[in-house]
Order: sequence, then C-alpha cells, then structure tokens
Amino acid sequence: MSDSSELAAPVLLMAMPQVLDPFFHRTVVLLVHHDEEGSFGFIVNRATGIRVGEILKGMDISWHGEADAAAFFGGPVQPQAGTVLFQPTPAAEGLTDAASEILPGISITQHVGDLATLAEAPPERFRLFLGYAGWGGGQLVDEILRNDWLTAPVQSDIVFSRDPDIAWAAALKSVGVDPAALPAWSPGGADEPAN
Repeated sequence: MSDSSELAAPVLLMAMPQVLDPFFHRTVVLLVHHDEEGSFGFIVNRATGIRVGEILKGMDISWHGEADAAAFFGGPVQPQAGTVLFQPTPAAEGLTDAASEILPGISITQHVGDLATLAEAPPERFRLFLGYAGWGGGQLVDEILRNDWLTAPVQSDIVFSRDPDIAWAAALKSVGVDPAALPAWSPGGADEPAN
C-alpha cells in the first residue's frame, strides 16, 4: 500500500501484537471513513463496565434490551460522544435520515431520536460506542505500512461478536493468520508467552 487511495472503508483493522498502546493493544477497529484528510472508526472488541441502560437512564430513555448489555469503548477521541452501530430490523423503521447504512446489514447513527427508537426494541445486533478512533491525514496508512495493522473484509459476526474477547483472534483467522503464530510483545520489550 503506497498511498491512501489503496485503503477503502469500511474495512476491519486488527492491531498487531507490537501495538502496545493500551487503547489499541489487540483491538479490532471497524474503519468507517478514510480519505487523504484522515480516518476514523470504532473499536469493536472493548466492552466497558458501563451498562447501556444506565447511560440511557441519564438521558431519560428507557432501555428494553438485555439488562447487562454493556456500552463499548469506541476509541479515545471524544469519549463523551455516543454512536450506535446496529443491524436494521423492521422494528427500526421510523429512524431519521441521520441513520445510514455503512454496508449491507450494518447501519450507524448518532441521533438521539434514533437511539430512543432503537432502545424501545433493540436489534439483536446492537452496539453503543463511547468515543471513536481517529487518525490524521496519512497517519493510518503510515501505521499500516509499519505493519501495526492488518486489514480484513468486514464480517458482521466479528463486529457484533457475543464474546468481544475472541473477536481479535477471529478477525486474524478470517484472513488466514494464526494468532498463536504471532510473536507476543510486552511493554518491557521482551516476548511473553502467547495466550
């Protein structure tokens, strides 16, 4: 990959083991926008300890989904901003024009009215992200060329994995990479046993 035009969103980005930044270590990012001015997406495998119902209660929105459904850490940029990623269902009709399909079967919105509509009858595949991951112009391509990230086609089973802890390994396996064959890295620089 020699320039930004060769990277097209949406795509999955998997952080390679040498990425030790605590925000991105062993993450899978759904990249939803990329051009020469910058890129952004959402970390899909970092559940927070904050329940969706608690967040919505503070917004006077009733949550009718699973009581223990957790919000996800979408990235370190604007952690107070919420974004909903979901698989549209007939119950989701009546959403605003702010909701848009980023690829077949996966839509996104930041509209509070859409969040209230979705909270009434949440789709099985639903994620509330707090914050997002962002890169300046050329930064992400440089990181990919440095082998910090591997790309893979988007698979909704990975994006909405019921066990976000296995999403990283599943994403790597989706492009033929055995996670156990990758070197493990620790902040001290010495290899550690692979899990």
